[in-house]
Amino acid sequence: MNRVRLATITPQPLPVPTEVTSTRQYFKQYNHVIANLPYATIEQVAAELLRVYEEGRAIFLFGNGGSAALASHVACDLGKGTLVEGNSCKRFRVLPLTDNVPLMTAWANDSSYERIFAEQLRNFVAPDDVAFAISGSGNSLNVLQALEVAKGAGAFTIGLAGFQGGRMKALCDLCIVVPSDNMQIIEDFHVGVAHALFTLVRKAIHAKDTSAVCADD
Repeated sequence: MNRVRLATITPQPLPVPTEVTSTRQYFKQYNHVIANLPYATIEQVAAELLRVYEEGRAIFLFGNGGSAALASHVACDLGKGTLVEGNSCKRFRVLPLTDNVPLMTAWANDSSYERIFAEQLRNFVAPDDVAFAISGSGNSLNVLQALEVAKGAGAFTIGLAGFQGGRMKALCDLCIVVPSDNMQIIEDFHVGVAHALFTLVRKAIHAKDTSAVCADD
């Protein structure tokens, strides 16, 4: 397996986005993105999330800034929004690595900020789990190092990125790249892609037999 040499990675400046001079021009960029989204990859990611649910494996989500907020958002949608009435025992095992602020600051202070997700993963990740990384640039060092740990543990790696996918793309088994060079547009569509994934997975779960009951019912 080809590995990225993380010690040699340095943050890269983001490309200058297309200049926006009006709200109309901003939203007009949506047309290009919608026409060029990697729909087949989005469908594949939805199928992988459904596989994790059915097998009882775990999903770990992580990202920085707006991507950190989205990691928590996705975990909420999957963990609660997919519940089927009458079958409350079958649930997603999903954990956002962005929510434990004391633990993140401990690792950042005692080791380095680049390790805040990787070290959390070492406590939990197992073969066939999913590590779901969110990064607009695809070059966040803490995201890359977490993906390295996940791949080393035999987990399936998923990315949600923009621009050209950055260095993250090479570390992902599946990577959804929003075709834009504008970070705000990318983040807009990251939320949309996350909701599309949730909608597809929820529909598939609700279409299955819901007659199962918990063992202690």
